[in-house]
Amino acid sequence: MPEHRRAAERSGLRYPSDLNDAEWALVAPLIPPSKRGGRPRSVNVREVLNAVFYVLWTGCQWKALPKDFPPKSTVYDYLDLWEWDGTLERLHHALYVQERERQGREASPTVAIIDSQTARGASKGGPRSTRRAMMPAKRRRAASAIFWSTRSASC
Repeated sequence: MPEHRRAAERSGLRYPSDLNDAEWALVAPLIPPSKRGGRPRSVNVREVLNAVFYVLWTGCQWKALPKDFPPKSTVYDYLDLWEWDGTLERLHHALYVQERERQGREASPTVAIIDSQTARGASKGGPRSTRRAMMPAKRRRAASAIFWSTRSASC
């Protein structure tokens, strides 16, 4: 097991979530180049990816992203773009396969277990009942007519 501890050691990095050089070499070719035309890309894409991993690792809020990362709006915009164009899925697959091979396992799992006891469907009529609670109450004409008739009788 000492070889696993050495492989998982992340002490030389600024944050434990940062990519080491080997991981960066694996994922760098998967990140699309900047768009043609306009200003050239000025942000360090490795730092953007490190910031995304930091948020995922720590679960912190975007506004709590440390100042040594690019601005949170830039990081979020790249995350949104990469999710839209499929880059995140390619990055995840590459890192997943590398980790399985490092552990001496096959690149793709051969067995999957689905537990149907924990997979619950939506309850019948669920959205309607919550929507009714959010709508203002409707006034009924009959109630207001009774009110006015009793008021005029008492005057």
